[in-house]
Amino acid sequence: CKICCVCIHVFVRACVCVQEVSEPTKEEKAVAKYLRFNCPTKSTNMMGHRVDYFIASKAVDCLLDSKWAKAKKGEEALFTTRESVLEYCNRLLKKQFFHRALKVMKKKPEKDTKKEKEKEKEKEKEKEKEKAKSESSKEEEKKGKKEKEKKKESDLVETKKEKSDDSPGTPKKKKEVKKKFKLEPHEDQLFLDGNEVYVWIYDPVHFKTFAMGLILVIAVIAATLFPLWPAEMRVGVYYLSVAAGCFVASILLLAVARCILFLIIWLVTGGRHHFWFLPNLTADVGFIDSFRPLYTHEYKGPRASGKKGSDKTDEKDSGTSTKAQKSDSDEKSDSEKKDGDDEEEEEEEESKEAGQEESKEVEGGGDGSPL
Repeated sequence: CKICCVCIHVFVRACVCVQEVSEPTKEEKAVAKYLRFNCPTKSTNMMGHRVDYFIASKAVDCLLDSKWAKAKKGEEALFTTRESVLEYCNRLLKKQFFHRALKVMKKKPEKDTKKEKEKEKEKEKEKEKEKAKSESSKEEEKKGKKEKEKKKESDLVETKKEKSDDSPGTPKKKKEVKKKFKLEPHEDQLFLDGNEVYVWIYDPVHFKTFAMGLILVIAVIAATLFPLWPAEMRVGVYYLSVAAGCFVASILLLAVARCILFLIIWLVTGGRHHFWFLPNLTADVGFIDSFRPLYTHEYKGPRASGKKGSDKTDEKDSGTSTKAQKSDSDEKSDSEKKDGDDEEEEEEEESKEAGQEESKEVEGGGDGSPL
């Protein structure tokens, strides 16, 4: 009897605990729902299941920015400090809205070290043999290359110094490697502020999904009651369905016609002209962008010969023009030289005539003095 009484007592206590956990208040549900849809979450795998998790510090910040952190008239705010948020989140954790998890970094599987060492030894032996063969033939080549390498190294050192002087103290960007981890249940189920990870158990239906499901159900019921619709609505739906069918058929015909047009132009031109009408019609773009641009054209024929011929003609034209310019400049210089020589000869003749006249005057003056 005593054993039966103990068992009944334990059973009653367990039932009471289950009732306390399974019956959260409306306020707690509202806070948990707000936190579920507004706190940033990430998804990962945990024990073979896809779960959503959040970080404790972000959840605390989210609740401190909520309406429960602002005091109303005659009422105090539910969340005033981070400690008050932690206490409330501990209540939510006990009522199984979420649970604490532990991040475990994934380690690479250890390979057989013996096999790796043997492979490395074999590779080293092969390298030594190849080096022994190549050293004899490359000694002479290395002597000539060493001088060139020294010059290149000196140039590179100078350029590196200049770059370091231009941008001193700039740290090199390291490649960010994302570390893979997995989640495991934590032994201590407590809500702590920081980078602790908590996995969501509470998964309410969002209002948008509920509204979309309701609209879908109403649409299905309305479609099944189509024979009971008024005559005008049935005629309108008929014409709309015919118009939609014609539109889809025209798109399919356009897709086939543009391929036929491309093939005809490609065959006629020998593959030189690639002409596409509505090139984005079947591309993964929006409805309006699928009709832009109207067409595209590419020429993929030989162009090198035409360019060479045009370059040669341009060179010939430029050569003839330079020759003509040179001949004109030479003629001008020759004419200028001739003019200069004629002027010099005229000046010499004038100077000679002036000297002869002076000598005659001097002789006439000498003859008249004894008279």
